[in-house]
Amino acid sequence: MRLLIVGTLNGQLTTASRMAMDRGAKVVQADDIATALTILRSGRGADLVMADVRIDISSLIRQLEDERIHVSVVACGVESDARAAVAAIRAGAKEYIPLPPDPDLIAAILQAVADEGHALIYRDDTMAQVLKLADQIAQSDASVLITGESGTGKEVMARHIHRQSRRADKPFISVNCAAIPENLLESELFGHEKGAFTGAVARRIGKFEEADGGTLLLDEISEMDIRLQAKLLRAIQERVIDRVGGSKPVPVNIRIIATSNRNLAEHVKAGAFREDLLYRLNVVNLKIPPLRSRPADINALARHFAEKYAAANGVDPRPVSDAALRQLLANTWPGNVRELENTMHRAVLLATGDEIGPEAIREPDGEPIGGADVASHAALTAEAVSRSLVGKTVAEVERDLILDTLDHCLGNRTHAANILGISIRTLRNKLNQYSDEGLMVPQPGETRIAG
Repeated sequence: MRLLIVGTLNGQLTTASRMAMDRGAKVVQADDIATALTILRSGRGADLVMADVRIDISSLIRQLEDERIHVSVVACGVESDARAAVAAIRAGAKEYIPLPPDPDLIAAILQAVADEGHALIYRDDTMAQVLKLADQIAQSDASVLITGESGTGKEVMARHIHRQSRRADKPFISVNCAAIPENLLESELFGHEKGAFTGAVARRIGKFEEADGGTLLLDEISEMDIRLQAKLLRAIQERVIDRVGGSKPVPVNIRIIATSNRNLAEHVKAGAFREDLLYRLNVVNLKIPPLRSRPADINALARHFAEKYAAANGVDPRPVSDAALRQLLANTWPGNVRELENTMHRAVLLATGDEIGPEAIREPDGEPIGGADVASHAALTAEAVSRSLVGKTVAEVERDLILDTLDHCLGNRTHAANILGISIRTLRNKLNQYSDEGLMVPQPGETRIAG
């Protein structure tokens, strides 16, 4: 944990600094915003900024954003600074800490920053095999390419590898290649000298130098422009980088982890990704399976997120009911863990009973996820079909199964596809075929007319 303290508050922030160091944090102090920015530009970096509420928090956050320095800011002040505290929160501060500091509060905030979004929760054997390989290669310095659908937890896995590596006490620096404009990514990675381009008001150390001794995560590397890939390849091969506008190479000692939700081999064929760079990155490939292939993880993660968001929203923790879990297991989770997390956050807020029941498991628009009672609907469907199998062709049995299941789901295509174990696209094609044949196909909220 790297902590930057801005301001003094008559020595009370120094007390907070000592408390943080007692808990293993590496602390740097700056008297004002200008000094804080100089420290951050220098590559020393920070995971958290604790700032005196009497400084211009709005200006601090705006300047951090202007320079694309991503770090959480918490404001600190005496209890009589209520108006300043409100202004700081409105300006973008994550929290307000009253002073004099409480050791338990400081410890809780440091722990929250350290754990934020980084918990590796798993129970499924499929995921256990991936983790076993990750632990096996963590101690090496080999480059790792982590692939998988969006939201499966690729960055969480990268952080786990770093924590298990020999570099664990050094920085872990993450760069989202898709989130930074193409013309700024080179400066973000390699840094720049003062005057290198319009707006370069001071030397800025890039992420390669900031990660020196530790691990650099290149998130969604498939989005990197192919011209910049050549410079990245040189940095990986020779362990030196060139700042934009610089006159001499700078040596770096880092481990590279890259992630992608795309097929990089296909990108290579299309001429959008360098083959030699892929070989350099893909020394070890960790493929994270989608959440729908990890049913035991759905249960574990749902309970974890239910507890997390109950605490975050100040409500009593409630267990997830069996019916709700069946509903979660029936969903295909195209957004994977990220989608499940949002769903459980919403469920914590919507639940009204002693448990989080199926009525709280909903889409953002209020539609239920996975059907009201998937298991009972599936059982009823199977029973209805089994009574009328004899004398029918396979095509007729398939048609009746699909339409009966759609009836039980009140016309909801997604829920019916989940129960049937087919893609929504396949289901729609079948329903279009049945409509063309003159059969009644229920629309959402409908069942077929009897008779």
